[in-house]
Amino acid sequence: MRHRNNYNAQEVLPPWVRWLLIVVLAIFVLVPVGYMLLLSVTPDIEVNGAHFLPSHWAFENYAQMWSTINLAQGLFNSVLISLVASTIAVILAVGAAYVITRFHFRGRVAYLYSLIGLQAIPSIMLLLPLFVLFVSLQSFLQVKLVGSYTGVIITYLTFSLPFATWLLVTYLANIPLDVEEAAMIDGATRLQTLWRIIVPLALPGLVVALVFSFLTGWNDVLFASVLTSPETQTVGVQLQAFSAAQEGGALPLYGQLMSAALMSGLPVVILYLIFQKYLIGGLTAGSVKG
Repeated sequence: MRHRNNYNAQEVLPPWVRWLLIVVLAIFVLVPVGYMLLLSVTPDIEVNGAHFLPSHWAFENYAQMWSTINLAQGLFNSVLISLVASTIAVILAVGAAYVITRFHFRGRVAYLYSLIGLQAIPSIMLLLPLFVLFVSLQSFLQVKLVGSYTGVIITYLTFSLPFATWLLVTYLANIPLDVEEAAMIDGATRLQTLWRIIVPLALPGLVVALVFSFLTGWNDVLFASVLTSPETQTVGVQLQAFSAAQEGGALPLYGQLMSAALMSGLPVVILYLIFQKYLIGGLTAGSVKG
């Protein structure tokens, strides 16, 4: 009767309670999105009206927003900056995590704690030091950093790299040493073992680190508003500027603003849909049996 002690976590709550919680959470999540979707097809003159539903559906808001806001360029800049920064962060993090989990050296524990400490520093405290550092490097190296893609990518690496390293340390620490030891006995080098054995087994962790590092850059407005130029502005900066321009205007273009906001969130939704099986998958399920 030993199997009776293995309780399913879903059996802790009655089914009707679970369904009630799901419905409540769905309402909290979907109602704001649904209201944004409704406003995006509402004529601007009727946004503050007394009627909940518009007199007609203003689908032209989705066509007009592309000319009102340089949304295509903003989306391209956000995808480029966030994707490059997250890819570099994951590549460097997997190497750092492998060294931390496979070798013991002086300062290893202190380095791990420093990764956590970096996450506790408010981002706004780093804005001025980074700006001054980039301006100084520009004068010394004669290389443009402020207003370029490079400066923003380096900035996002300062946040995404410690997080990705700490996350991958927890994944790689759970991968059995027997697997890579067997590969090295067969003649594989450390680098070959990392690329052919560790990386495939840690794929769920790499995807999680990539997605969250991507979101670090995608959701940022503070650093991008200071370190970008009109040609390299991200979509978040463009939406902030467009929203500020609506204050005190003759007829605020809330319909176009809501449609642009929905379009800016679409790449993140697509990203989650593509990698959802890795985000919810097991760490190394099926890699070692017995």
